[in-house]
Amino acid sequence: MAVTAPMNSVASSTASSHGAAATASEQRWLSFHLAGQRYAAPLEQVSEVIREGDITPVPGAAPDLLGIRHLRGRIVPVMDGRHRLGLPSNLAGDPASVRLVMLSHDSHLVGLRVDAVGELLTFDQADIAPPPPDRAEREEDPVNGVLAVGEGFVALLDVRRLCRLPEDVK
Repeated sequence: MAVTAPMNSVASSTASSHGAAATASEQRWLSFHLAGQRYAAPLEQVSEVIREGDITPVPGAAPDLLGIRHLRGRIVPVMDGRHRLGLPSNLAGDPASVRLVMLSHDSHLVGLRVDAVGELLTFDQADIAPPPPDRAEREEDPVNGVLAVGEGFVALLDVRRLCRLPEDVK
């Protein structure tokens, strides 16, 4: 497993990797921070990372839905990553680091507010450990694996479950 690049070089790293052949088991994930914990989403499902901007609240929406925002002609729901993952909601740290990670799954696009964006992780499928047993039993839990990085861990997220999309959406 290797940490490939800091976030500011993700776009150039991604662009150059499309021409290079990757091994079948190699995976690339974008990491981010929420309440002092590290999470990651598959890079192929990250459409972009943007500043928070104006978010319009939606009355009666799920508690973890911050609202909606316009993104180049599309109305995109924006979720609070801390609330969705059951983490403390008080924002600590640098507010200038807060970003929206735009996640795509099939034709769906959902923004996830994170405390800060981390690095691009590249590792083999064999490096992924299953989630703790109590998490694996909860169908709505978006954590589908754990990766040891340095002296800590990164929780790997299933974008479909994170965004609460139906199972028939591939």
